[in-house]
Amino acid sequence: MNIKLIDHHMHTQASPDADPNLTKEQYIEKAMELNLPGVLFTDHVDFDFFQPIFHHLIDYDVYEKNIEHLKKIYPIDILMGVEIGYQKHLNQRMDDFLKKHQFDFVICSTHMCDGLDLYNGDFFKGKTQQESYQRYFENVLYNVENYDNYDVYGHIDYIIRYGGFEVRDYDYELYKDIIDKILMKIIENHKGIELNTSGIRYGLGVTHPKFEVIKRFKELGGKYITLGSDAHYLKDFQNNFKLGLKLLKEAGFTYVTQYKNRKPYQVKIA
Repeated sequence: MNIKLIDHHMHTQASPDADPNLTKEQYIEKAMELNLPGVLFTDHVDFDFFQPIFHHLIDYDVYEKNIEHLKKIYPIDILMGVEIGYQKHLNQRMDDFLKKHQFDFVICSTHMCDGLDLYNGDFFKGKTQQESYQRYFENVLYNVENYDNYDVYGHIDYIIRYGGFEVRDYDYELYKDIIDKILMKIIENHKGIELNTSGIRYGLGVTHPKFEVIKRFKELGGKYITLGSDAHYLKDFQNNFKLGLKLLKEAGFTYVTQYKNRKPYQVKIA
């Protein structure tokens, strides 16, 4: 499975939680070194986010011009994506933003739940681990039922990164019913999910989502699934892609999805 894929989830210095010295040019040059067909930038846009570092939003007028400039310099496909953080009061603001710019790819992610931050632990206060995870999945279900201006939903079980619990994992069977509802709504809306490999390097021992969810997505008729490293540092670019492809194949996928101009195309993996 030595195929060359565009990493569909990665962050530059424009994302406030990424390496502040990590430029688009570094990614482009690394992609060319690896003989990849292109690069796709998916920097963060999280409106009304709790953490102050996200309050300074990227100027996408400037960002877009920079992408166009780089396209003239480098002999490689350079694509502009975005990872946008959903909250229930943001539908119109998100739509207005996405309409204004020529994105190739949009990841919609849940980074806050019930207006509470996951990273600083506010969301977990007063809840058991199971209650926290259940409520998180209820938020994701609401999100996919009420918003569909995206291409793939990001790291669906992202919740396990946080909370300070001794075991950072979950029994898929405990949440199967609500996860099925999430996946079925995504499929109904002709959207996709991602296989995000970052869980491996964060020491979780699983990808996001974990294998059972990827397999279930396929069983339910899911067609569109991307592969992304969620790199915030250059060293993590395309990290664990061989494992990701192996898991996709084991789940029954014969293609991995790539996007351009917000349209999916399939690349054969088996």
